[in-house]
Amino acid sequence: MDQPEDIQSNLPLTEVSYLILVSLAPAARHGYAIMKDVRLLSDDRVQLSTGTLYGALKRLLEQGWISRSNDLEPDGTARVRKAYCLTNLGRSVLKAEIERLDNLVAAAHKRAFGESI
Repeated sequence: MDQPEDIQSNLPLTEVSYLILVSLAPAARHGYAIMKDVRLLSDDRVQLSTGTLYGALKRLLEQGWISRSNDLEPDGTARVRKAYCLTNLGRSVLKAEIERLDNLVAAAHKRAFGESI
């Protein structure tokens, strides 16, 4: 499937950006939840430091791929927590990257094993 040039020009994604976008695909998450989910998604291979996570989130916000909202703590205290979610553009970028990776894997299977997946 052809993607707009502006989306294609952002591919391939870094592994950290990819995993963060995948983490946010089902629902908005707070920073700590993203860190835990990325670790789970990568089978403990990628363990984001706080600095790496928030640097990546800042970049994704600047690119318009995610947005941030402020939520009050569940107990009603005044402390505000930041939640992040995918934007429509971010979802399109993630979809394009998944399609790109699917094509790479299919080509590798065909070449290495003579099979299509």
